[in-house]
Amino acid sequence: MTDKPKCNCGIFGISGSNTAAINTYYGLHALQHRGQEAAGIVSSYKSKNGKNTFAVHKNLGLVSEVFSDSSVFETKLIGSSAIGHNRYSTTGASDSIKNIQPFVVNYRLGNIAIAHNGNLTNAKELREQLIKEGAIFQTTSDTEVILHLIARSKLENQVEQIKEAFSQVKGAYSIVLLTDDKLIGIRDPNGFRPLCIGKLNGSYIITSETCALDINAAEYIRDVEPGEMVVIEHGNDNNLSLNSYRISDNTTQIKHCIFEYIYFSRPDSKIFGSNVDKLRRKLGKILAEKHPVYDPDGEKVIVISVPDSSNTAALGYQTQLLKMGIPSRLEIGLIRSHYIGRTFILPGQKKREIGVRIKFNTVKGVLENNTVVLVDDSIVRGTTSKQLVKLLKEAKPKSIHIRISSPPIISPCYYGMDFPSKEELIAYKYKSNIEEIRKYLEVDSLHYLSIEEMLEAMIDHQPKNFCTACFTGNYPVPVNLGISKEVYED
Repeated sequence: MTDKPKCNCGIFGISGSNTAAINTYYGLHALQHRGQEAAGIVSSYKSKNGKNTFAVHKNLGLVSEVFSDSSVFETKLIGSSAIGHNRYSTTGASDSIKNIQPFVVNYRLGNIAIAHNGNLTNAKELREQLIKEGAIFQTTSDTEVILHLIARSKLENQVEQIKEAFSQVKGAYSIVLLTDDKLIGIRDPNGFRPLCIGKLNGSYIITSETCALDINAAEYIRDVEPGEMVVIEHGNDNNLSLNSYRISDNTTQIKHCIFEYIYFSRPDSKIFGSNVDKLRRKLGKILAEKHPVYDPDGEKVIVISVPDSSNTAALGYQTQLLKMGIPSRLEIGLIRSHYIGRTFILPGQKKREIGVRIKFNTVKGVLENNTVVLVDDSIVRGTTSKQLVKLLKEAKPKSIHIRISSPPIISPCYYGMDFPSKEELIAYKYKSNIEEIRKYLEVDSLHYLSIEEMLEAMIDHQPKNFCTACFTGNYPVPVNLGISKEVYED
């Protein structure tokens, strides 16, 4: 149904709220774009006998489906602390309930729950070593490796146990942990994935994107820094305190995932210290500067997006065309259906083509006899783009031009995105020959942003602080390419 990289996961944690599970529910709603296969919430409370108790509710489906019975928040998910997770699986069986997070265990220092966004690049080695030492795994997720490392630590201080565990893992991870008396947020030393801290009245929130703070009317405080562990717990005065620790003393180059700005994160979020909308518009503006489109008859160029992810880039593109004196108009040329069920079945020989028609329809009056620029954020396999072009041609435009607000994707990601295999990537298949890709798509012109042009749009950041491995094949953290997908990523 889509030809985009799959989002990774969304995480949310809160401590000090009388409505912790409900806050988490709303936060997961705002983060639904980061994972649509499963959702779960774990809450912490003291039972009548004073025992610390964790309640868990999780299942396959969207947040609204998993928590359709509101009574779960009154009878089960009680307490003042909770964490939640939206899952898109890049590991294990996506239809297996056992792989749905948060994971919960009880070990010698009490209860602990974890929700994880990212990939551990040394998961296979760690897992094999733990199995040799007698560990029994219940899931096929790399996240479970972290719980085993914590539980098997011989240290007596829980914070030190967690620090020790994370000194052993490598890769991309943004994590929330819930213990009997703490909410903990951890981010890998490279800072691949976003993670931020917010405050709601007297409670603290740790979550993937600021849109999850906004839905709760919470205040953004700051990002969790790369390589930082923040620990939120009750002090002697029973007020919450926030303490910061380093999980690694090694100096590591910051490598934010640039695809978070291009595609993954919501445009209304602030990640890595910048507003997504701002940088996405800048991508569109540079795309127009470097690769404008003119109508041969001096008529207005019609700029359209592939809704919804490229809306902002298309706005930036058309705005810049006007500044350059090129007559243009931003239009809604494609209408997207938002009512396709998760389990929609596409029988028959033409299911790919039918899938595009079910998801998109054209506004023929906008496109007919016009020069049309279709702005999109990326092309992966190219199959959906080809079908979209076929759909647009039925509206009888004068010409069709595609502009992509990122470079050609030539390599898979191993840090929290799910791409097809390298051989399935259209840019790899055609060795980044744009003319050959244009012929395959059957459009009048095709241009991508170059890597340099893309980085030029990151005006709030140093270009060296981004991971661009999917465009370059240069991986900043070593990757074991022989690792089985079932135990590699999450």
